[in-house]
Parts: sequence; C-alpha cells; structure tokens
Amino acid sequence: MKTNLLICVTALLASFTSVAQVAMHAPSVQSANVSAPSAAPQAPKPVLRVNGAVLTNRDLLREMMNVFPYAKEHGGKFPQDSEAQIRKMALRNLEFEELAYQQAQRLGMTVTPAKLDKAVGDFQAQFESPAQFQQYLKVEQQGSVQVLRGKIRRAILIEQYLNVQINNKSKLTDAQLRDFYQKNPDRFRKPDSVWLQTITIAYGDNPTPADKKKAWERADEALKQAKATKDYEGFGMLAEKVSMDDWRVMMGDHKWLHRGRMPEQVEAVVFKMQAGQISGVIDTGDSFCIARVNGREDSHLVAFDEVKPQLKKNLEQQKADELRGALEAQLRKNAKIEEL
Repeated sequence: MKTNLLICVTALLASFTSVAQVAMHAPSVQSANVSAPSAAPQAPKPVLRVNGAVLTNRDLLREMMNVFPYAKEHGGKFPQDSEAQIRKMALRNLEFEELAYQQAQRLGMTVTPAKLDKAVGDFQAQFESPAQFQQYLKVEQQGSVQVLRGKIRRAILIEQYLNVQINNKSKLTDAQLRDFYQKNPDRFRKPDSVWLQTITIAYGDNPTPADKKKAWERADEALKQAKATKDYEGFGMLAEKVSMDDWRVMMGDHKWLHRGRMPEQVEAVVFKMQAGQISGVIDTGDSFCIARVNGREDSHLVAFDEVKPQLKKNLEQQKADELRGALEAQLRKNAKIEEL
C-alpha cells in the first residue's frame, strides 16, 4: 500500500521542457477564431506594460486559459465567482514570463534555427488543415508566419532561461533524497492500519427507546447472518442488502483505514481483531456497526524505494517553487510594471 507523504506543495509551477509547454508562452490554437473565416480580425488591446513592452488582451486570455484550462470545455467562459482571481494570477504570470524573456535577451541567449523550425512545425501540426492554419495566422498573427516565429522564439527563450534558473537547479540526486528520508523518518511512517468492511444499522442522533430497540434487533439479526458468511464476498453481499450507509454500494468495503479515521468505538474493537474476524454489534452513538477485518498492518517505516518517486517529485517541486519565488522577486526589484 502506498504511503501518503506529509509533504504539502500547494503552489503549481509550470514545467517548460516540451514543445507543448513552450506553446504556453506562444500563441495558442484555442485562441484562433477558426470557425468564422469571414470575420474581420479584431485589433488586440493593451492590458499590461513591462519595462516598456506591451502585452495584450490576447496574451491575457491565453494565460487565463493556462491558469483555468477547464474554461475550454465551457466555451471559453470562466466561473463568475473566480474570474477576477484567475485574471489576477494570469497577469502575474504574464509579468513574470515577460521579465524572464527580457532577462534572457540581456544575457544574450539564442535559439538555433533548427530548434525554432521544429517548434514552429510542431505548433502548425496542431491544426486540422493548412487552411485552418492560414486562418489562424490571419486572425491572430497579422497574417504573418514571421510574427508567429517571433512569438515562438520568445517562448523558447523563456523556456531556456527558466531551465537554467529553476528546472536544472531543482533536480535532486538519490543521495540527497535518501538523506532527507533518513533525517525525517516520521514523515514516512505508516500508522497502524486495518482493512475494513462494515454493515451499518442507523438509528439517528435522538432516537426514541423504541426506535433504538428496533435498530438493535435489526443489527442483531444482521450479525447472525454476518457470522454465517464465509468470506469477503459473502459479507459484502450481505452489506449490499442490509447496510444503511453509502458504503453498501461498495460491499461495505472501506479499504485501508488508519487510527483516527473511524469512530473511536469501532477503532477500539477492530485493532484487537485478526484478519477474517467479524466483530459483535458496536454502538457508535448514532448507529450500530458490524465490522469485518480483512487485513492488519502494524505501524512501520515505509521503505525508501517505495517512497522515492513521490518524494523526488514533491521535493523537486518544492525547490522549484522556492527558486521561482526568489527569481521573480529579483526580476521585479527594479522593473517598471503597469496595468493598462
């Protein structure tokens, strides 16, 4: 069973290591008005100025789509209650990528013709036909392949700069991962766990004595039937028929639970049971419960090799977030940024 690492990474940093990801900074296919070839292109409107460089509402829409890609499934619309926040995040991302682009230029970074040609070709391949691509150029790129190439070149420069400043620096060796694992054993300790099936007979929060007695009689009858079952399947089929909670559709199967994830009355019983045993009727305070234990695992340290893939992903993401934050602060320090 996989362990749940206690490393929380809440900030999402985009990776810039493929042509598809380069297109995050380049114009997107989705923004092309390919369904209306007769429509006159609308002039883009400036929304942001970064050290004199102007970014437009089309750049903003592209980045809002990156922040909230589900909008593509809803006709390009954003949830009203979160659109302002999505826009704010998109503007900040645009500012950061423009600052990164300008710094890449100052450092004299270049893009080889072969790499640019391949990226442009891969971008063009996303279109269903040459005609659709030409319509996209007309609507979104002033009818010019050179304008498109310039934007994709910009995207590649951003990618290359961020690879140097963030992605390459955030890589961790096996030795570094193992060192973290050894210094933080509690993060990788799996607690006592039990694999449970249950049957629940509910009686509510404020039952009358008669109602509780009736529930008890039903639970007692269910217990007799449960004791007669031979295995997981038999108990599960009984749970499907008589249990009164949502788990009945899963044959009463809760899978693996550790301490603190079940009613304390149930926990006090099941952690004394062995695999294959069925409990008596347990009063939880609002229902009667019958539990079948299918497996038990005592608390133990999960092996390094088992946690290594997720640990590597989490720690490298955490380091990348930290590097990105520091880089953004550095680039913003003397920048002039204006929302228009």
